[in-house]
Amino acid sequence: MIVVTGATGNVGRPLTQALAEAGQQVTAVSRNAAAVPDGVRHVVADLTEPGGLEPALAGAKALYLLLPSDLHDAGATPAGVIRQAAAGGVRRVVLQTSLAVTTRPHGPTRIAMRELEDTLRESGLDWAIVRPGGFASNALWWAESVRAQRVVAAPFGDTGVPIIDPADIAEVAAACLLDDRHTGAVYELTGPEVITPRGQTEAIAAALGSPVRFHELTREEAKAGMTRSMPAELADDTLDILGAPTPAEMRVSPDVQRVLGRAPRSFADWAARNVAAFR
Repeated sequence: MIVVTGATGNVGRPLTQALAEAGQQVTAVSRNAAAVPDGVRHVVADLTEPGGLEPALAGAKALYLLLPSDLHDAGATPAGVIRQAAAGGVRRVVLQTSLAVTTRPHGPTRIAMRELEDTLRESGLDWAIVRPGGFASNALWWAESVRAQRVVAAPFGDTGVPIIDPADIAEVAAACLLDDRHTGAVYELTGPEVITPRGQTEAIAAALGSPVRFHELTREEAKAGMTRSMPAELADDTLDILGAPTPAEMRVSPDVQRVLGRAPRSFADWAARNVAAFR
């Protein structure tokens, strides 16, 4: 049995599907009730609660661990989830953190993530770590304005990073869960090329077959919108990366190619597959 946390999210959903299609027994874990693929067991659990994951771990041999953001807050104890998994008989954990663990190591969230990586390394379990950069699916923030006005509003229109398709993260995660060759590996996951918000707008327009206008926001305008759905610290961190990416954040990683034997999917490919969200 393989347990997938965050199973209804951008990575967890395709990962659950891929594992089920590979013939694996899968338990999908999320905070709320949700539809899952046929044959997949679903468990509602809150990882922030002591013992919250325990009901999902019965009979599990492997765990994909994506922690909710509040488990990185001050006073939280995310390492307890790894100890709980080990006590429950899990033998392999694949942990999703962030590329920013290495590119911007000093923020509180990245410090907590790095400490969690260290806990996993020292746990005695088989492990692998995936560190994705920015997600292509963050473009869904623009879906409502594209549908209503055919406009993308974003800051830093001509500054780009090599964003990753969540489906590629899921495929790398599946490989790490199923193949012993990835034990002890740390994979930095990016897309195949640097792409700017203006370039993403052009790709969405091409997928739609109709023009989409780009409107550049100030940093302040962007932060005001982002803090409706995320903590201000995370909004500032995200805007720092988007506005002034470091050379490491602009680097195209070879790790998707290394694991999957093919190049990462492009943003244009992601937009074509998700075009219904923008119609």
